[in-house]
Amino acid sequence: MPDEEAVRIDEALVARLVATQFPHWADLPIRPVRFGRWDNRTFHLGDRMTVRLPSSAAYVLQVEKEHRWLPLLAPVLPLPIPAPLAKGAPGEGYPWPWSVYRWLDGETAAAGRIADLGGFATALGRFLVALKRADATGGPPAGPHNFFRGGSLAVYDGETRQAIAALGGRIDGAAATAVWEAALAATWRGDPVWFHGDISVGNLLVQDGRLSAVIDFGTSGVGDPACDLVIAWTLFDGDSRAAFRAALPSDQATWARARGWALWKALIVYAQLPGTTPDPVEAETSRRVIDAVLADHAELA
Repeated sequence: MPDEEAVRIDEALVARLVATQFPHWADLPIRPVRFGRWDNRTFHLGDRMTVRLPSSAAYVLQVEKEHRWLPLLAPVLPLPIPAPLAKGAPGEGYPWPWSVYRWLDGETAAAGRIADLGGFATALGRFLVALKRADATGGPPAGPHNFFRGGSLAVYDGETRQAIAALGGRIDGAAATAVWEAALAATWRGDPVWFHGDISVGNLLVQDGRLSAVIDFGTSGVGDPACDLVIAWTLFDGDSRAAFRAALPSDQATWARARGWALWKALIVYAQLPGTTPDPVEAETSRRVIDAVLADHAELA
């Protein structure tokens, strides 16, 4: 198996894979999607399909998971989600399984215009309520396939404290530690439920200013849904955050863990710990998230 760093994922590779494994689609044009993600490389296949290839071995387990579970989740959800059409095998120098999906129209919330942020928050909250109600029997628990989303925050305790120490006086370290320890103490005691695992602006599609679809279930699983509330601080504020809370009733312990998930990610990006990508824009965004989480904790204390 070639080293993942040596795998070049481009239109030529996708064309060879499709032609070899799905020759009935070989004549369709291939081009990169406008807004791609770094964990998978995604390409248009004609006008109504996409090809999605894991960019490293860390994301390979997600392929089988999505093919197994997305068709079962789709009928019980109020918004469209990705529909797997075919699963490709390693080949043409590419070492991992890959997928063909039906194309979903819309722009990501990162690029599209949201007409009413409060209404958007309400629609997203209702989607997550429906997802939590889906039958979780046999669903994938937290683990390497989703970087332990839905599991215990203690997995990231050392990393979080390292980031707080590294940031020193750039943040209120005592307040950040208090938020983190409150999150660790708010133990999840419920039955496992479905969660998405990465509810972010890049995974929410917008049409005509409204939430139209939810994509990329690679970090989904069954367990604690607190990780799905992180968007309360990464996108929403004020009235829109209140609308999100109202649409997705959760106890204070769940919100405490959600603040922990938001704080962990923002801290490691702001501190530029190993495994994160230095990016001034992302760093500034992370600083704003840290401030919002600390203020929210202080207000509710």
